[in-house]
Amino acid sequence: MLRTLFVDLLLTLAYGGVGLVLMAIGYVLVDVITPGRLRDQIWVDRNRNATVVLASNLLAVGTIVVAAIAAGENDFVVGLLGTSAYGLLGLAVMALSFVLLDAVTPGKLGDILVDAEAHPAVWVTAVIHLATGAIVAAAIS
Repeated sequence: MLRTLFVDLLLTLAYGGVGLVLMAIGYVLVDVITPGRLRDQIWVDRNRNATVVLASNLLAVGTIVVAAIAAGENDFVVGLLGTSAYGLLGLAVMALSFVLLDAVTPGKLGDILVDAEAHPAVWVTAVIHLATGAIVAAAIS
């Protein structure tokens, strides 16, 4: 019984590590699309626009990871690889959705997202991230 608990704890730690790495990649992607340093935008300047976009991205990635773990194979290695692959695919789809939204809207979306004044485009961007994450998560099962 203790051995099973120990193994389950190690598996949980491994999946948690994959989730954290994927969220870190999501953070970097949002940092790349926004002017300036995202860290400063959120924690120093308290920019709500950048915060909403990052939070929606992280929640979408988390949703994909949860779905991938839940649908995972009984094989630990296959489950970890699947979770990683689906997470990376979700990030790629979210990045593509951002590029497409930026292409069909006026102005530069990255500049709008770090504007000190609240902007409705931030909510559209956030919902696209969340919807994309939900779509990828649903496709997993």
